[in-house]
Amino acid sequence: MPTFAAVDIGSNSVRLKIARLQGHRLRSIHEDREVTRLGEGVFRSGFLTPDSMAETVKVLRRFHRATQQVATDTVRVVATSALRDARNSQAFLEWVRSATGWRVEIISGLEEARLIHLGLVSSGRVDSSPTLMIDLGGGSCELTVSRSGQIHDTVSLPLGAVRLTDEFLGHDPPRKGELKRLSGFIAREVGRITSRIVAARVKNVIATSGTAAALAATAAHLRKNSSSRGRPAVSRAEMSRIAKRLARLPVAERRKIEGIGPRRAEIIVAGAMVYYELMDRCRLKGFRFSPLGLRDGILAQMAAEYDHSTRSGRQIESERWESITRAVTHYRVDRKHALDVRDAAVFLFTALRRVHRLPPEYRQWISAAAMLYEVGDYVNRTGRHRHTHYIISNSEILGYTPQQRRIIAAIARYLGKSRPTVEDGPMKALDPAERAGVQKAILILRLARSLNLGRSRAVQKVRVALRAADVRLTLVPRRRMGVDLELWAIEKDCAYFREVLGRELSTAVS
Repeated sequence: MPTFAAVDIGSNSVRLKIARLQGHRLRSIHEDREVTRLGEGVFRSGFLTPDSMAETVKVLRRFHRATQQVATDTVRVVATSALRDARNSQAFLEWVRSATGWRVEIISGLEEARLIHLGLVSSGRVDSSPTLMIDLGGGSCELTVSRSGQIHDTVSLPLGAVRLTDEFLGHDPPRKGELKRLSGFIAREVGRITSRIVAARVKNVIATSGTAAALAATAAHLRKNSSSRGRPAVSRAEMSRIAKRLARLPVAERRKIEGIGPRRAEIIVAGAMVYYELMDRCRLKGFRFSPLGLRDGILAQMAAEYDHSTRSGRQIESERWESITRAVTHYRVDRKHALDVRDAAVFLFTALRRVHRLPPEYRQWISAAAMLYEVGDYVNRTGRHRHTHYIISNSEILGYTPQQRRIIAAIARYLGKSRPTVEDGPMKALDPAERAGVQKAILILRLARSLNLGRSRAVQKVRVALRAADVRLTLVPRRRMGVDLELWAIEKDCAYFREVLGRELSTAVS
């Protein structure tokens, strides 16, 4: 039974969750969390402070020991808003790597939102009605509209509780002028997405992360002597009262409220004001808190990549395909041709698996590269292969990690005259262990493209014969159509085939 660990390095807190995959389902076996306030100062100065980095690394060492004690198979460590903004983030990444051996992955706000959505949906706690998911962290606020378990719209706003506290609230309790400026800034940011959320006709609102937990606890605390006691959701009217009440209290008094906690009390005013503005301007009735979050999405992704039959596996497949088809449309790719190349690439991957011996996940990477290899034409035909690599590497293609996007981009990059070398930027950006596999994948995609070079579907069928020392491709043309162009393109790669796979490649026509 594989065991996975997810580490979420947030702007306010660092979280660990370890889970074991049993019977296609994840079972949590260990959780840990600590406030380190890594983002404190970043949003004013642009730099992580030495103290916050040291405190975070100390906690990560503890997490590392925990993963070793339970013999974790795979650990994925992600960082969010503070590391996205910090100009000295590389120093922190190297510090973490030297202390734990972990490579930290800085994810975008949209990828953060996707993973949170995946964590909630894969748990089975989201119904088919339009649902708004809110995750307000230390540096940013991710908003996702979900319909029938699929992402309909998502946005990341700079409305984290640590960020806003550092920027606007300098006194205890906050002064009226500070609150007014803060309210104006929140209103401006929320106003960017208000019409989209209103148009989505949201029925349910689910809030995650520590701020939402503290606000739900505050609502429960205020209900102790009211008739609404026991209600799980926080209404818009309650959120209005909570935001006003917390803004009037000094931090010492806020700490006394059950559920807020000593460190959360320092930033809860800003968080409460964001929730109030969202409820009010987007005409939301209220929200309910969920303890699930980013780390649950990370675990679901790891489980899906290990076992595609899991619920999250099907969810990720759907997200990937929808994201790729959106990119195909946006970059005006010839969809019909892209699908032909993809089908040929998948066929060759299967037919040649005894020769290339690539892991199964490369089928996905080659398929995605086949759909996207022409996106660079949208920028300029000159240098289009370089443009393709840049677009795939840097676009928000949902469902793929940054490393996976780099693999797909490298596979799609070398479909012109050039061949990959170890000194090329696209190859150097990959983990050394992936470079040989990517070269094989490039070759498979080159052959698939060659089979469709004329864009006329001249090749009706391909027969593949594997022998001890060579591979033979027999092309079956469609009636009254020639395949001379396709044969010419394949024969140009015979030497490359021998170099990469160590076998001779020959062709014939049936």
